[in-house]
Amino acid sequence: MSTPGTRFGPGARRGASEICAAATALLLLAGCSGGGAAGAGSSLRPRQEASQPPSPSGAGARRIPGVGERLHSEIPESARQVVAVRGAGKDSEDATVALYTRRGETWTRERRWPAHNGKRGWTPDHRENDKRSPVGVFTLSDAGGVLPDPGTKLPYTRSAAFAAPRHWPERYRHDFDYVIAIDYNRLRGTSPGDPTRPLGREKGGGIWLHMDHGSGTSGCVSLSRAAMEYLLRTLDPAQHPVIVMGDRQSLAS
Repeated sequence: MSTPGTRFGPGARRGASEICAAATALLLLAGCSGGGAAGAGSSLRPRQEASQPPSPSGAGARRIPGVGERLHSEIPESARQVVAVRGAGKDSEDATVALYTRRGETWTRERRWPAHNGKRGWTPDHRENDKRSPVGVFTLSDAGGVLPDPGTKLPYTRSAAFAAPRHWPERYRHDFDYVIAIDYNRLRGTSPGDPTRPLGREKGGGIWLHMDHGSGTSGCVSLSRAAMEYLLRTLDPAQHPVIVMGDRQSLAS
């Protein structure tokens, strides 16, 4: 799955003055976590958020484990960092996120974390408000959040406009303290809060990596704060990072 502007270089670092608070608030409501509507009763291992170091199963592979030829062929040759999101099932909100680094011809798993995806699972044809995460390969080029830049090389927009609406339940309040935009139906080189949708509003948007509240999202992928900080500090535009994401069956096909 590809989108306009997916493989161009990153934009310059932006200040908070460049983000439109009203547009961002609209995006948060229509795009990512969807307020208090997230599913309950997740089977995610409770708070096993500490990252897992590299293991023999993730070291020295010539291709990323669990990713079939179809999606592996969509990973750009220039990419040296891949965030792999494996959903537990087509209709499941539970997932695992792993960071792989390419050295020569081999991929090594650097870290792995439990995560959540869309509360209704996954789809190869994401639509606005379908509560499913899009399957595919996308670049990672822009970041931001409520909190100060933790030391990322990605262009980072800090703004209070990222804050979740106050009427959301308290456990959702910090979802957007850190976000990394997934380049699905968006313009690269802009704040994650930019509402532009090159493929049209009906194709959805506002698909991010962001902080976890313990259950499924409206299409984003959510991780612990420690995981988000690690990714923000590790992902490097010079390494052309991408994300490959989907349920296990879709990834392997």
